[in-house]
Amino acid sequence: QVQLVESGGGLVQPGGSLRLSCAASGSIFSMNAMGWYRQAPGKQRELVAVITSGGNTNYADSVKGRFTLSRDNAKNMVYLRMNSLKPEDMAVYYCYLNHLTWSGDVLDAWGQGTLVTISS
Repeated sequence: QVQLVESGGGLVQPGGSLRLSCAASGSIFSMNAMGWYRQAPGKQRELVAVITSGGNTNYADSVKGRFTLSRDNAKNMVYLRMNSLKPEDMAVYYCYLNHLTWSGDVLDAWGQGTLVTISS
């Protein structure tokens, strides 16, 4: 079983910054893609950014140039630096991990979510 623990969400003013962190633990043979999705009230969950095991990143168009995704494979961590936050960035942010288990299965894991609130 894999656990993803998120931290760093909270209240920030428009134009402000936050950094989300996600720590992966549990029965992981190897980590493939990691990243973040978000879900705003009344909307579907959407990709924010994802990074492959080789370090290639993919960002949603709406966050390009403002958000930076990084990972630390030695610590099983992924980070999302969010700058120039806008009201439309307000959502619950979910950490995501695609991983290979010791039994050879490729599975997706999700965190519980961390709320990012944008308000003046």
